[in-house]
Amino acid sequence: MRFQRLRHAATLCFVAAFVAAPAAAKTISVKAGTPDANEKLQEALILAEPGDTVELGAGVWKLTDGLSLDVDNVTVRGAGTKDGAGSILDFSGQQGAGEGLLVTSDDVFLTNFAVLNTKGDGIKSKRANRIVYHQLRVEWTAGPKETNGAYGVYPVESSDVLIDSVYVRGASDAGIYVGQSKNIVVRESIATENVAGIEIENSFDADVHDNIAAKNTGGILVFDLPSLPQQGGHNVRVFENIVSDNSTPNFAPKGNIVASVPTGTGVLVMANRNVEVFGNVFDQNGTANVMIVGYRYDHKDPNYQPLPTAIVVRGNQHGKAGYAPAFDGGAQIAAAMGGAIPPVLWDGAGDAIVLDEVGVLSLNLPDVKTPRDQAKPTPVTLKGTPPAALPEIKLPASMEAKVQ
Repeated sequence: MRFQRLRHAATLCFVAAFVAAPAAAKTISVKAGTPDANEKLQEALILAEPGDTVELGAGVWKLTDGLSLDVDNVTVRGAGTKDGAGSILDFSGQQGAGEGLLVTSDDVFLTNFAVLNTKGDGIKSKRANRIVYHQLRVEWTAGPKETNGAYGVYPVESSDVLIDSVYVRGASDAGIYVGQSKNIVVRESIATENVAGIEIENSFDADVHDNIAAKNTGGILVFDLPSLPQQGGHNVRVFENIVSDNSTPNFAPKGNIVASVPTGTGVLVMANRNVEVFGNVFDQNGTANVMIVGYRYDHKDPNYQPLPTAIVVRGNQHGKAGYAPAFDGGAQIAAAMGGAIPPVLWDGAGDAIVLDEVGVLSLNLPDVKTPRDQAKPTPVTLKGTPPAALPEIKLPASMEAKVQ
């Protein structure tokens, strides 16, 4: 009797476990070009369950409304990013001003499709941890215009972010932007003809490497700004990137912080801490290859720290720079220095170490409240012993496995 009772209990446990087990992961395929393709695509994103893949067929979706995904552990996979062959989400006829795709769930993998001509941001994710952006194209096809969406790919308020093999063109703020996040890798991507090519803002622990940032207003920006929930940006490595010909005139809407970025900026570090810029190739950046500055704008945040600290510039290759400095008084300074300013420009605030064998120009403005017209530009040497090198960013193995 005791054995029969145990066997009966075991049977009940097995049945309960079977009933409670999640359904097998499935693939939801959506074809472009059918009369109900738009509705079917959003329906697939709504009905997807954890573990599912939403598969976008080759073709063009002419979308009038933004898409959203709020289910954990979903893959959205297209057939490619090229016109005529890939999965193209075209928002040229978008009615609202929102993003093309908004993700608000964890463990999402976005891969192998294109998002074009959104009124707002291209692809945005918010509080979406362990998100992977992979082999994507986000583009405003008419080129740089103030009316383009602000951000191409835009993860914010997240932990564990991977942006890998992404192409962004035409964003009126930043092509690739990561804000108020932690543990970030941006790699093997191309940002061109944006205001800011790549921007890391108010974030902790980021590696930005093996990217091409070319023909933007500013190539790569590392910012920390006031009055945001997460402040104190720190531990950012910018290395082994090609940062060249960032010569696109600034087309950001007036009032945006990036509207103040001078055309011809390579890497710009503002009010951040523990930033390493090393092993990059710089060339044809008319203002400077590297700029290190404090935050010099009005704010009412008593906890904000506006100075750059522990910035290290080392082991970079410097081509032509400083021949067209696009900040107030820059042309006069360049003329006085024989036609160009040095490749590294420091406003004099905070502290930095520059070990590259190139000139450094200080504006001698150590107090961020001192008006810029009181600058006293002087060549300086910023040699010194750098702090211990920052560690490599390690992402969860599950994320790296998705892009293998």
